[in-house]
Amino acid sequence: MSKTTIARICELLEGAYGRPECHPSLEPLDELVLTVLSQNTSGSNCRRAFANLRERFGSWDEVRRAKTSDIEDAIRIGGLARRKAGRIKRMLDAIRAARGQLDLGFLADMSDEDAGAFLMQFDGVGRKTASCVLMFSLCRPVLPVDTHVHRIARRLGLIAPSVSAEAAHEVVQEMVPDDLVYSFHVNLVRHGRQVCKARSPGCDVCVLLTLCPFGQAVLACGGA
Repeated sequence: MSKTTIARICELLEGAYGRPECHPSLEPLDELVLTVLSQNTSGSNCRRAFANLRERFGSWDEVRRAKTSDIEDAIRIGGLARRKAGRIKRMLDAIRAARGQLDLGFLADMSDEDAGAFLMQFDGVGRKTASCVLMFSLCRPVLPVDTHVHRIARRLGLIAPSVSAEAAHEVVQEMVPDDLVYSFHVNLVRHGRQVCKARSPGCDVCVLLTLCPFGQAVLACGGA
């Protein structure tokens, strides 16, 4: 896929949703916990679970020293509370043991590769979670491939249908210029939620239709 096509995709999406700019609102450790909480749940429930956690405990060190069951109670609304509570506690313990404090600000001084590797050593932190932390908290051009990005990339023909979400990180990352990574990710997620849904995609109103073999086939068959 050419850089020109990627630029055109971003241009069309920006025409529909605007040009997003990266303005970090959370420190890397906050973003890491938030992203772990976001797994397999809605954005609203994730944010409520994060808010409950911060309200119940005064610091990340208090979370680290708390009983797993108390963490679980605080984040229950986010789903999979037992699994996530254990992961968060073990993650905080490991960071404290490795660094002597609960702060991931040092990631800013590391390369994207090394920072990602540090994050992915923790249970439950894969390529997508690590990429979200680096992109949203440090504005690094590291592209997370979530379910929306993966689905739309396949429909656009950017990746083959057989390419998994995990494998797609490497493939899509190489396609997208650094200065377009943030816009590409954020607007594809918006587009996936609003138009290019997993079921009943709105191909007839899609701004990417001229570039999308999937959408063109759907409409040719009388769909959407």
